[in-house]
Amino acid sequence: MTGTTPPDADFRTQRRAGMIAIASAMPVALLIWLAVALLPPPFAGMDDLAARMLFALKCYCAAVLFCLVTGIEAVAHERLSSPAFDPLAGFATKRLQVNQRYLQNTLEQIVVFGAALFGLAAYATGGSDMRMVLATTVVWVLMRFAFWIGYHYSAAMRSLGAPGVALSLLVLLYVAARIGYDCAGAIGAAVPVAAFLAIEVFLFRATLPRRGA
Repeated sequence: MTGTTPPDADFRTQRRAGMIAIASAMPVALLIWLAVALLPPPFAGMDDLAARMLFALKCYCAAVLFCLVTGIEAVAHERLSSPAFDPLAGFATKRLQVNQRYLQNTLEQIVVFGAALFGLAAYATGGSDMRMVLATTVVWVLMRFAFWIGYHYSAAMRSLGAPGVALSLLVLLYVAARIGYDCAGAIGAAVPVAAFLAIEVFLFRATLPRRGA
């Protein structure tokens, strides 16, 4: 059958475009994170754990408002102005489908982000370190927008938001390592990181398509 593109070839094309998007977004996200984490003056009154937790809560609330609530609103507004008002009718534009997928993905990712953010604030030692909490929030929010906007262009372009996911993961691994260090020193710090990486390798191998499938 001439003139048709094999599904595998289309997948590889989209994956290549996604990898390029990630490679382009990563240095931008890193520069923004470094600018917010290093350029502002240290925040005052952050020596107390309660103050750091309150600051992290404020950052988390802002992230929920700008990322999760806006996704809810986008879906709700379209339902109010189209036959999608009845969710059981099966009506869904491409825009609505993308917004719903963004909303579901953000709901999942904001749990990881929240745990990472509060863990980072818990192990901060003062106003200088707390700039990293703000930087993590700013980059995560911007990368959610990049994911959302990119998704409306193509499935591959949603990869523009990948640095936000990676940032949450790295911060959470750091927190897990600190917890391990508190329990058993350097060996304790290495154990959760090594265990997680081992699980990642297993999942990567286990989810590879089987030959002949």
